[in-house]
Amino acid sequence: MSAHPAIFGSRASCARSIAVAAISVAIWCAASTSRAADTPAPSPDKLDRITEFFDNEIASGKLPGAVVLIQQHGKPVYLKCFGVQDVATKAPMTPDTIFALHSMTKPITSLAAMMLIDAGKMSLSDPASKFIPAFADVKVGVAADGAAALKLVPPDRPITIADLLRQTSGITYEYIGGKLIMKAYSEAGLFNGRYDNKTFADRIAKLPLARQPGTLWRYGHSTDVIGRIIEIVSGQTLYQFEKQHIFDPLGMTSTKFVLDNAGERARMAEPLPDDTVLKDAETERRAHPEWESGGGGLVSSLTDYARFAQMLLNGGQLDGKRYLGPAAFKTMTSDHVGAGSGVARDYYYFPGDGFGYGYGLAVRTDPGNARPPPPGSIGELKWDSGSGTYFGVDPNLDMIYILLEQTQNERARITPAFKKLVYDAFSQENSKDGGKEK
Repeated sequence: MSAHPAIFGSRASCARSIAVAAISVAIWCAASTSRAADTPAPSPDKLDRITEFFDNEIASGKLPGAVVLIQQHGKPVYLKCFGVQDVATKAPMTPDTIFALHSMTKPITSLAAMMLIDAGKMSLSDPASKFIPAFADVKVGVAADGAAALKLVPPDRPITIADLLRQTSGITYEYIGGKLIMKAYSEAGLFNGRYDNKTFADRIAKLPLARQPGTLWRYGHSTDVIGRIIEIVSGQTLYQFEKQHIFDPLGMTSTKFVLDNAGERARMAEPLPDDTVLKDAETERRAHPEWESGGGGLVSSLTDYARFAQMLLNGGQLDGKRYLGPAAFKTMTSDHVGAGSGVARDYYYFPGDGFGYGYGLAVRTDPGNARPPPPGSIGELKWDSGSGTYFGVDPNLDMIYILLEQTQNERARITPAFKKLVYDAFSQENSKDGGKEK
């Protein structure tokens, strides 16, 4: 790829943006002195390696730009903007640049569902058909060897709210699964014409499940169905509910499904012109403002998402307001697909080595099988997306990290490299005080 010369002049304006935004991005929660004292701080020299990495990504033309935040004890220890938000306009990246979150929408929608569960409005054991009658007639598609069509059989049990939240409903994505399942999805007209959450949920209920409910973790449209159930239970649109109960209280003013005005649209980050998969996906998303996709429809900024991530780090509360009770928060952030759950792991297993899955979030449960183990801490929460956005919450380090970028082409390479750089910065190995790695 060719470099983008206009990018190199953006660092000065980025520095000004950081200075202005530092107060708004910093969440000055009260961290105890003993906790801070017991937790390793990042090495400035190692943080500089993050800067070097993204400077090279920009200079080599692999990325138009990115914004990165590492926040510990409620205060930013690293906050930088790189490159431009759009190579066409050459507008520099800032902490208030707006990004398509794609699947980083899922943790927010899952929190909204857990808030309704915590309030007693619905339960994890409720069948999806209680709210969406079409799911009462759902069938499981069985692909026999050499068969030209799926055999449709009744489910062993109904799809539950818990199944939808932990991605074990049997609902998949149109690009994941066996050939006959993918064929059924591609021929169903899921995305034809106009469709809101009601229409989409009714359409998906007519499709065969890829597996019996509760037996396999498989990524799919489950969280979109949860979005529709939130609407039914609350009597509001998904955005109205999330705005009232999450976005407004947290001060997430740039988080929404549809941008309202030209000023907001001018702050939108765009992928490179040759990132055709992401560009096509974004074109489709923007063409359907009527669909408030709980699985992938939100846009947000670093300033906003830092508030959400810090609330998770604080155990479901921020600035004196509790969003989820302690028991419900523990339920949301515990692994529900591990040993004893009866859930098999799909070959397309996103949570990754050493991770299980809670309700809308990956949960680190063990060191993993790789040697050396992947970086991170037991109990860490994280999620990412097809647009390259990525965040993590690490209670052991009292730290959150967020990377916002717009790239499908490079995300599989950049995401693990970024995470390693983050955790290397907190490693005490080879530090001046001779401390051992935590």
